[in-house]
Amino acid sequence: MKVLVYGSGQLAQMMYLAAAPLGVSVQAVDVNTESVVNPLDKSILDISLNDAITQADALTVEFEHVPEHLLKHASNSGKLYPNIDSILAGADRVREKALLQAYGIANCEHEIIRTVQQLDGITERLGERIIFKASRDGYDGYGQWRLTSKSQLQALIKEFQALDLDKVPLVAEKMLAFDREISLIGSRNKQGQIRCFSIAENLHHEGQLHVSVAPATQIDESLQTQANEIFTKLSEAMDYVGVLAVELFQCGETLLVNEIAPRVHNSGHWTQQGCHTSQFQQHIRAVLGLPLGSVGTYGVSAMVNIIGCDDIDNGLLGLDNTHLHLYGKTVRAKRKMGHINVVADSHQNLGASLLALTKFLPMTHFPQLNEEAKRLKNS
Repeated sequence: MKVLVYGSGQLAQMMYLAAAPLGVSVQAVDVNTESVVNPLDKSILDISLNDAITQADALTVEFEHVPEHLLKHASNSGKLYPNIDSILAGADRVREKALLQAYGIANCEHEIIRTVQQLDGITERLGERIIFKASRDGYDGYGQWRLTSKSQLQALIKEFQALDLDKVPLVAEKMLAFDREISLIGSRNKQGQIRCFSIAENLHHEGQLHVSVAPATQIDESLQTQANEIFTKLSEAMDYVGVLAVELFQCGETLLVNEIAPRVHNSGHWTQQGCHTSQFQQHIRAVLGLPLGSVGTYGVSAMVNIIGCDDIDNGLLGLDNTHLHLYGKTVRAKRKMGHINVVADSHQNLGASLLALTKFLPMTHFPQLNEEAKRLKNS
């Protein structure tokens, strides 16, 4: 069996590694050059894109911002999973909000801004704390503007006047006093079988994920059930096939959808060592119509992103139940260079393991880690 992945970054690489034990071959598409490459070393393969599509049993994506003409070409094959509408909804916040509204999925109070004139009176409607998000091409904190006082609005209006809001509208969301950010990674295969992983708790810095802990602390059965129901409602409505990430705000006992990602997701990397089946193999199983694997956990896990640095002390490889994943990239500010997975038998011991890990890291690049380790150790 063969799977062709659009996008040739670390997610395609991890799908390749997860698929190999199943005897599944994975190739990737460099969406900039439209060449077919080996996901591990990025070497160009001696095969045309059309031939790779013909030979593949399934086509999929590692990120949602694949050029639309490539998505349409892939969709015409009848082998693209998830379907093109799902991918486009994940790539465009306006479509995403319309999808959530259409199926009655609770999300943040918001307005779609296509002209600066629509900003008149917006603080009376949404309050003085608003986050503005570009509807396309924004990620890891890019393409976002925060309003914390009405006095800042005129300066933002001037900035927005330089943007083409007709081409790329803004989504203005009321900033919520949520308790925490969590996410649910789930999967649905061609036959409609659904499996959801445990909820992960996510810590961000400057709009970028730094640490995920799963199963999250203080998650009762009703909250997990509520998240699973949101996933099921969304995935069935979209006729979704593959892994889908649902990012959520927890407000007391209520969950609001923040964003969806139609692919394997950074907050699911903990499943590589923390689960019976990783999100990467689960995605391969789903798009090929294979039975989904167990989502049982091996205790509790943390995923720590390595961002903007590569001076990691290899001594961490000597720590028990600690796993290093490097992506082979050149260093750049805010660039995800790799991640570290840590597994333990309790949240308290996980905290102790994370504290031990800090001795091997340049901590200025890991601003959330020390406090989170102490919180878990004392939980």
